[in-house]
Amino acid sequence: MTATDDQGRRTLGRLLGAAIVLGAVALSAWAWWLTYRHPRTDDAAVRANIVGIAPHVGGPIVDLRVVDNQLVHEGDLLFVVDPRPYQAKLDASQAVLSLTHAEVDAQRDAIAGAQAELERRSAEVQYAGDYLRRVEPLLQPGYVTVDRVDEARTKLLSAKASRENARQERERAQKLLAQFGELNARLQASEAAVESAKLDLDYCYVRAPFDAYVTNLNIAVGEYAREGQQVFALVDNRSWYVIANFRETFMQSIAPGMKAEVFLLSYPGHRVHGIVQGIGWAILEPGTAGGGVLPRIEPTLDWVRLAQRFPVRILLEPPEAARPYRMGSTAVVTIRGQASAPP
Repeated sequence: MTATDDQGRRTLGRLLGAAIVLGAVALSAWAWWLTYRHPRTDDAAVRANIVGIAPHVGGPIVDLRVVDNQLVHEGDLLFVVDPRPYQAKLDASQAVLSLTHAEVDAQRDAIAGAQAELERRSAEVQYAGDYLRRVEPLLQPGYVTVDRVDEARTKLLSAKASRENARQERERAQKLLAQFGELNARLQASEAAVESAKLDLDYCYVRAPFDAYVTNLNIAVGEYAREGQQVFALVDNRSWYVIANFRETFMQSIAPGMKAEVFLLSYPGHRVHGIVQGIGWAILEPGTAGGGVLPRIEPTLDWVRLAQRFPVRILLEPPEAARPYRMGSTAVVTIRGQASAPP
Protein backbone atom coordinates (compact mmCIF):
# COMPACT_ATOMS: atom_id res chain seq x y z
CA MET A 1 0.00 0.00 0.00
CA THR A 2 1.46 3.34 -1.01
CA ALA A 3 1.45 6.51 1.03
CA THR A 4 -0.92 8.06 -1.48
CA ASP A 5 -3.50 5.28 -0.97
CA ASP A 6 -3.24 5.57 2.82
CA GLN A 7 -3.74 9.36 2.60
CA GLY A 8 -6.83 8.86 0.40
CA ARG A 9 -8.36 6.45 2.85
CA ARG A 10 -7.87 8.84 5.73
CA THR A 11 -9.43 11.65 3.72
CA LEU A 12 -12.39 9.46 2.78
CA GLY A 13 -12.83 8.46 6.43
CA ARG A 14 -12.82 12.06 7.52
CA LEU A 15 -15.37 12.98 4.84
CA LEU A 16 -17.57 10.04 5.79
CA GLY A 17 -17.39 10.96 9.49
CA ALA A 18 -18.22 14.58 8.72
CA ALA A 19 -21.13 13.45 6.57
CA ILE A 20 -22.44 11.27 9.40
CA VAL A 21 -22.16 14.11 11.88
CA LEU A 22 -23.81 16.57 9.53
CA GLY A 23 -26.54 14.04 8.74
CA ALA A 24 -27.17 13.46 12.43
CA VAL A 25 -27.36 17.20 13.04
CA ALA A 26 -29.69 17.67 10.08
CA LEU A 27 -31.85 14.73 11.15
CA SER A 28 -32.04 16.07 14.70
CA ALA A 29 -32.99 19.51 13.44
CA TRP A 30 -35.65 18.03 11.17
CA ALA A 31 -37.01 15.87 14.00
CA TRP A 32 -37.07 18.91 16.32
CA TRP A 33 -38.88 20.99 13.69
CA LEU A 34 -41.35 18.20 12.98
CA THR A 35 -42.07 17.73 16.69
CA TYR A 36 -42.98 21.37 17.13
CA ARG A 37 -44.70 21.62 13.75
CA HIS A 38 -46.90 18.60 14.44
CA PRO A 39 -47.04 18.06 18.22
CA ARG A 40 -47.75 14.52 19.32
CA THR A 41 -48.73 12.94 22.62
CA ASP A 42 -49.76 9.54 23.87
CA ASP A 43 -51.13 11.01 27.10
CA ALA A 44 -54.69 11.14 25.80
CA ALA A 45 -58.00 9.39 26.33
CA VAL A 46 -61.44 9.27 24.77
CA ARG A 47 -64.10 11.16 26.71
CA ALA A 48 -67.84 11.73 26.57
CA ASN A 49 -70.29 13.60 28.74
CA ILE A 50 -71.76 11.63 31.61
CA VAL A 51 -75.24 12.45 32.89
CA GLY A 52 -76.58 10.93 36.07
CA ILE A 53 -80.22 9.85 35.84
CA ALA A 54 -82.24 10.71 38.93
CA PRO A 55 -86.04 10.75 39.27
CA HIS A 56 -87.89 13.94 40.17
CA VAL A 57 -90.19 11.94 42.48
CA GLY A 58 -89.54 9.21 44.98
CA GLY A 59 -91.03 5.75 45.21
CA PRO A 60 -90.40 2.08 44.45
CA ILE A 61 -89.42 1.13 40.92
CA VAL A 62 -92.19 -0.97 39.42
CA ASP A 63 -90.88 -1.31 35.86
CA LEU A 64 -87.28 -1.39 34.60
CA ARG A 65 -86.91 -1.28 30.82
CA VAL A 66 -83.10 -1.25 30.36
CA VAL A 67 -80.06 -3.36 31.12
CA ASP A 68 -76.48 -2.33 31.78
CA ASN A 69 -74.50 -1.11 28.73
CA GLN A 70 -77.63 -0.88 26.58
CA LEU A 71 -77.91 1.76 23.86
CA VAL A 72 -81.03 3.86 24.34
CA HIS A 73 -82.50 6.55 22.14
CA GLU A 74 -84.01 9.89 23.05
CA GLY A 75 -87.47 9.42 24.55
CA ASP A 76 -87.04 5.72 25.37
CA LEU A 77 -88.61 4.68 28.68
CA LEU A 78 -85.91 3.81 31.21
CA PHE A 79 -87.88 2.94 34.33
CA VAL A 80 -91.14 3.70 36.10
CA VAL A 81 -91.62 4.86 39.67
CA ASP A 82 -94.88 3.65 41.28
CA PRO A 83 -97.40 6.18 39.89
CA ARG A 84 -100.38 5.26 42.11
CA PRO A 85 -99.79 7.80 44.92
CA TYR A 86 -99.27 10.56 42.37
CA GLN A 87 -102.37 9.53 40.43
CA ALA A 88 -104.37 9.76 43.66
CA LYS A 89 -102.90 13.20 44.35
CA LEU A 90 -103.89 14.30 40.85
CA ASP A 91 -107.43 13.00 41.31
CA ALA A 92 -107.77 14.89 44.60
CA SER A 93 -106.44 18.10 43.06
CA GLN A 94 -108.83 17.81 40.14
CA ALA A 95 -111.72 17.27 42.56
CA VAL A 96 -110.83 20.44 44.47
CA LEU A 97 -110.57 22.33 41.19
CA SER A 98 -113.98 21.04 40.12
CA LEU A 99 -115.52 22.21 43.40
CA THR A 100 -113.92 25.62 42.99
CA HIS A 101 -115.27 25.90 39.46
CA ALA A 102 -118.69 24.84 40.74
CA GLU A 103 -118.60 27.63 43.31
CA VAL A 104 -117.65 30.11 40.61
CA ASP A 105 -120.45 28.87 38.33
CA ALA A 106 -122.95 29.11 41.18
CA GLN A 107 -121.89 32.65 41.90
CA ARG A 108 -122.20 33.54 38.22
CA ASP A 109 -125.72 32.12 38.27
CA ALA A 110 -126.44 34.27 41.32
CA ILE A 111 -125.21 37.33 39.44
CA ALA A 112 -127.43 36.45 36.50
CA GLY A 113 -130.43 36.08 38.83
CA ALA A 114 -129.63 39.36 40.56
CA GLN A 115 -129.35 41.09 37.19
CA ALA A 116 -132.72 39.70 36.12
CA GLU A 117 -134.29 40.84 39.40
CA LEU A 118 -132.80 44.32 38.94
CA GLU A 119 -134.24 44.54 35.44
CA ARG A 120 -137.67 43.43 36.74
CA ARG A 121 -137.59 46.01 39.52
CA SER A 122 -136.50 48.69 37.06
CA ALA A 123 -139.51 47.84 34.89
CA GLU A 124 -141.75 48.17 37.94
CA VAL A 125 -140.29 51.60 38.65
CA GLN A 126 -140.92 52.61 35.06
CA TYR A 127 -144.52 51.38 35.20
CA ALA A 128 -145.20 53.04 38.58
CA GLY A 129 -143.78 56.34 37.34
CA ASP A 130 -145.89 56.25 34.21
CA TYR A 131 -149.01 55.45 36.22
CA LEU A 132 -148.39 58.32 38.64
CA ARG A 133 -147.89 60.76 35.80
CA ARG A 134 -151.25 59.67 34.34
CA VAL A 135 -153.32 59.95 37.51
CA GLU A 136 -151.88 63.16 38.98
CA PRO A 137 -153.47 65.44 36.31
CA LEU A 138 -156.87 63.81 37.06
CA LEU A 139 -156.82 64.82 40.72
CA GLN A 140 -157.67 68.53 40.20
CA PRO A 141 -160.75 67.96 38.03
CA GLY A 142 -161.94 65.42 40.56
CA TYR A 143 -161.77 62.35 38.35
CA VAL A 144 -159.66 60.47 40.89
CA THR A 145 -159.46 60.64 44.67
CA VAL A 146 -156.50 61.79 46.73
CA ASP A 147 -156.10 58.28 48.12
CA ARG A 148 -155.61 56.86 44.66
CA VAL A 149 -152.88 59.40 43.86
CA ASP A 150 -151.20 58.71 47.22
CA GLU A 151 -151.36 54.98 46.47
CA ALA A 152 -149.62 55.54 43.09
CA ARG A 153 -146.94 57.61 44.76
CA THR A 154 -146.41 54.91 47.40
CA LYS A 155 -146.08 52.21 44.74
CA LEU A 156 -143.46 54.30 42.93
CA LEU A 157 -141.44 54.77 46.10
CA SER A 158 -141.74 51.09 46.90
CA ALA A 159 -140.63 50.12 43.39
CA LYS A 160 -137.63 52.42 43.64
CA ALA A 161 -136.67 50.89 46.99
CA SER A 162 -137.00 47.38 45.55
CA ARG A 163 -134.87 48.39 42.58
CA GLU A 164 -132.15 49.75 44.93
CA ASN A 165 -132.18 46.48 46.89
CA ALA A 166 -131.84 44.51 43.65
CA ARG A 167 -128.94 46.70 42.56
CA GLN A 168 -127.16 46.16 45.88
CA GLU A 169 -127.75 42.41 45.65
CA ARG A 170 -126.20 42.33 42.17
CA GLU A 171 -123.15 44.27 43.40
CA ARG A 172 -122.78 41.89 46.35
CA ALA A 173 -122.89 38.89 44.01
CA GLN A 174 -120.30 40.50 41.74
CA LYS A 175 -117.99 41.11 44.68
CA LEU A 176 -118.32 37.50 45.74
CA LEU A 177 -117.46 36.43 42.20
CA ALA A 178 -114.34 38.56 42.36
CA GLN A 179 -113.34 36.56 45.44
CA PHE A 180 -113.86 33.21 43.70
CA GLY A 181 -113.34 34.11 40.04
CA GLU A 182 -110.76 32.87 37.54
CA LEU A 183 -108.28 35.53 38.66
CA ASN A 184 -108.77 34.72 42.33
CA ALA A 185 -105.85 33.22 44.25
CA ARG A 186 -107.97 30.27 45.36
CA LEU A 187 -108.82 29.22 41.83
CA GLN A 188 -105.26 29.82 40.67
CA ALA A 189 -103.95 27.72 43.55
CA SER A 190 -106.29 24.89 42.60
CA GLU A 191 -105.17 25.03 38.97
CA ALA A 192 -101.50 25.14 40.02
CA ALA A 193 -102.04 22.11 42.29
CA VAL A 194 -103.49 20.17 39.35
CA GLU A 195 -100.56 21.11 37.10
CA SER A 196 -98.07 20.14 39.80
CA ALA A 197 -99.79 16.80 40.29
CA LYS A 198 -99.72 16.17 36.53
CA LEU A 199 -96.00 16.90 36.45
CA ASP A 200 -95.34 14.54 39.36
CA LEU A 201 -97.32 11.80 37.64
CA ASP A 202 -95.40 12.35 34.41
CA TYR A 203 -92.11 12.32 36.32
CA CYS A 204 -92.88 8.75 37.37
CA TYR A 205 -92.00 7.71 33.81
CA VAL A 206 -88.28 8.41 33.44
CA ARG A 207 -87.16 8.66 29.81
CA ALA A 208 -83.82 9.05 28.07
CA PRO A 209 -83.06 12.72 27.41
CA PHE A 210 -80.82 11.86 24.43
CA ASP A 211 -79.12 8.97 22.63
CA ALA A 212 -76.81 7.35 25.15
CA TYR A 213 -75.35 4.17 26.66
CA VAL A 214 -76.59 2.93 30.03
CA THR A 215 -73.74 2.42 32.47
CA ASN A 216 -73.33 1.45 36.11
CA LEU A 217 -76.82 -0.02 36.34
CA ASN A 218 -77.08 -1.74 39.72
CA ILE A 219 -80.80 -1.65 40.46
CA ALA A 220 -83.77 -3.98 40.09
CA VAL A 221 -87.54 -3.75 40.21
CA GLY A 222 -88.69 -3.08 43.76
CA GLU A 223 -85.81 -0.85 44.77
CA TYR A 224 -86.79 2.50 46.21
CA ALA A 225 -85.74 5.46 44.06
CA ARG A 226 -85.25 8.63 46.02
CA GLU A 227 -86.05 12.04 44.60
CA GLY A 228 -82.93 13.68 43.16
CA GLN A 229 -80.69 10.68 43.90
CA GLN A 230 -78.88 9.22 40.88
CA VAL A 231 -79.92 5.71 39.96
CA PHE A 232 -77.45 5.12 37.12
CA ALA A 233 -75.54 7.09 34.51
CA LEU A 234 -75.85 7.67 30.78
CA VAL A 235 -72.89 8.11 28.46
CA ASP A 236 -73.86 10.79 25.96
CA ASN A 237 -73.51 9.29 22.48
CA ARG A 238 -74.12 12.55 20.64
CA SER A 239 -70.62 13.95 20.96
CA TRP A 240 -67.28 12.24 21.56
CA TYR A 241 -63.96 13.92 22.10
CA VAL A 242 -60.40 13.27 23.22
CA ILE A 243 -58.62 15.03 26.06
CA ALA A 244 -54.95 15.13 25.05
CA ASN A 245 -52.41 16.52 27.50
CA PHE A 246 -49.67 18.44 25.66
CA ARG A 247 -46.57 20.00 27.19
CA GLU A 248 -46.73 23.76 27.56
CA THR A 249 -43.80 24.06 25.15
CA PHE A 250 -46.19 23.00 22.37
CA MET A 251 -48.87 25.60 23.11
CA GLN A 252 -47.72 27.95 20.33
CA SER A 253 -48.10 25.15 17.81
CA ILE A 254 -51.72 24.32 18.73
CA ALA A 255 -54.78 26.44 18.05
CA PRO A 256 -58.54 25.84 17.89
CA GLY A 257 -59.68 24.66 14.47
CA MET A 258 -56.52 22.69 13.68
CA LYS A 259 -56.87 19.19 12.32
CA ALA A 260 -55.76 16.23 14.39
CA GLU A 261 -55.06 12.56 13.79
CA VAL A 262 -56.10 10.18 16.52
CA PHE A 263 -55.10 6.54 16.86
CA LEU A 264 -56.94 4.44 19.43
CA LEU A 265 -55.19 1.51 21.04
CA SER A 266 -58.46 -0.39 20.89
CA TYR A 267 -58.38 -0.21 17.06
CA PRO A 268 -54.75 -0.62 15.97
CA GLY A 269 -53.91 0.88 12.60
CA HIS A 270 -57.21 2.73 12.31
CA ARG A 271 -56.97 6.52 12.07
CA VAL A 272 -59.67 8.82 13.35
CA HIS A 273 -59.94 12.45 12.35
CA GLY A 274 -60.61 15.22 14.79
CA ILE A 275 -60.54 18.98 15.19
CA VAL A 276 -59.10 20.96 18.08
CA GLN A 277 -61.96 22.58 19.93
CA GLY A 278 -59.93 24.42 22.54
CA ILE A 279 -57.00 24.45 24.96
CA GLY A 280 -57.41 24.44 28.73
CA TRP A 281 -56.89 27.77 30.46
CA ALA A 282 -56.23 26.42 33.93
CA ILE A 283 -54.95 23.32 35.69
CA LEU A 284 -54.58 22.44 39.34
CA GLU A 285 -51.22 23.51 40.72
CA PRO A 286 -48.90 20.65 41.70
CA GLY A 287 -49.18 19.75 45.35
CA THR A 288 -52.57 21.43 45.78
CA ALA A 289 -55.10 19.36 47.65
CA GLY A 290 -58.57 18.76 46.31
CA GLY A 291 -59.29 19.79 42.76
CA GLY A 292 -62.90 20.82 42.42
CA VAL A 293 -63.62 21.82 38.84
CA LEU A 294 -60.00 22.17 37.66
CA PRO A 295 -58.24 19.25 35.94
CA ARG A 296 -55.38 17.59 37.78
CA ILE A 297 -52.45 16.71 35.50
CA GLU A 298 -49.32 15.32 37.09
CA PRO A 299 -46.13 16.92 35.68
CA THR A 300 -43.54 14.77 33.92
CA LEU A 301 -39.77 15.00 34.32
CA ASP A 302 -38.25 16.16 31.02
CA TRP A 303 -34.47 16.61 31.20
CA VAL A 304 -34.02 18.81 34.24
CA ARG A 305 -37.03 21.10 34.19
CA LEU A 306 -40.63 20.06 34.77
CA ALA A 307 -42.92 21.00 31.88
CA GLN A 308 -46.56 21.43 32.74
CA ARG A 309 -49.15 19.82 30.51
CA PHE A 310 -52.45 21.40 29.49
CA PRO A 311 -55.55 19.54 28.31
CA VAL A 312 -56.49 20.00 24.66
CA ARG A 313 -60.02 19.00 23.70
CA ILE A 314 -60.34 17.42 20.27
CA LEU A 315 -63.76 16.74 18.78
CA LEU A 316 -63.94 13.38 17.03
CA GLU A 317 -65.79 12.50 13.90
CA PRO A 318 -68.90 10.33 14.42
CA PRO A 319 -67.97 6.73 15.24
CA GLU A 320 -68.33 3.89 12.77
CA ALA A 321 -70.83 1.19 13.62
CA ALA A 322 -68.06 -1.41 13.68
CA ARG A 323 -65.73 0.78 15.77
CA PRO A 324 -67.72 2.50 18.51
CA TYR A 325 -65.93 4.80 20.92
CA ARG A 326 -65.56 3.89 24.55
CA MET A 327 -64.92 6.42 27.25
CA GLY A 328 -61.44 6.05 28.73
CA SER A 329 -59.84 4.40 25.69
CA THR A 330 -56.16 5.29 25.33
CA ALA A 331 -55.35 7.48 22.34
CA VAL A 332 -52.32 8.84 20.52
CA VAL A 333 -52.86 12.31 19.08
CA THR A 334 -50.92 14.23 16.46
CA ILE A 335 -51.76 17.85 15.62
CA ARG A 336 -51.38 18.52 11.93
CA GLY A 337 -51.30 22.30 12.23
CA GLN A 338 -53.87 23.08 9.57
CA ALA A 339 -56.89 25.08 10.58
CA SER A 340 -60.32 23.70 9.78
CA ALA A 341 -63.87 24.77 10.59
CA PRO A 342 -65.19 23.02 13.73
CA PRO A 343 -67.79 20.32 13.05
